[in-house]
Amino acid sequence: MTSKSTRAREICALAPIVPVLVVDDLAHAAPLAQALVAGGLPALEVTLRTPVALDVIHAMAQVSGGVVGAGTLVTPEDVRAAKAAGAQFGVSPGATDALIAACEAENLPLLPGAATASEAMRLLEAGYDMLKFFPAEASGGAPALKAIGAPLPQISFCPTGGVSTANAESYLSLSNVVCAGGSWVAPKDKVQTGDWAGIEALAREAAALG
Repeated sequence: MTSKSTRAREICALAPIVPVLVVDDLAHAAPLAQALVAGGLPALEVTLRTPVALDVIHAMAQVSGGVVGAGTLVTPEDVRAAKAAGAQFGVSPGATDALIAACEAENLPLLPGAATASEAMRLLEAGYDMLKFFPAEASGGAPALKAIGAPLPQISFCPTGGVSTANAESYLSLSNVVCAGGSWVAPKDKVQTGDWAGIEALAREAAALG
């Protein structure tokens, strides 16, 4: 079976950290994306958790060198809206047949979430071998992901949820981890004050991980 995760895997391999972004102010979108890309983190996950999220995706999609995705995809409507806004990939906390079908219909590469061996196996059966391990820390952290990986070496993961500078290396050192998702590279205080140089510096540090 050909993998449906080929493009998602390529995007995950761009940098060791995928910034997970919750953006409240559309004016922050372009400069935030520019700072992260300049710091060496081109793959950006914009979560659909704010009223301006789709507009933020549209604005970030114009930033040279960036690959912008939509996070928190839950429904087929989310998928269609994200694709229309310019998202180049999608990320979901879990996976349903309807969500997968919508992503395939829209030709939107999907990083579907899994927290257990059974969920990972079901996604592998559906053709997906690059998954989001979520919520990573609450699900047992790096030791749990290492244990899941032992019988399922053909599946790779992007752990997200509780990943920080303190534990990122423990995830990135695993053979079944391609990258990790983290929000610390775009802290709310720096975004709100427009400290783009500070965010670029954090991105640079994160890009050197792994």
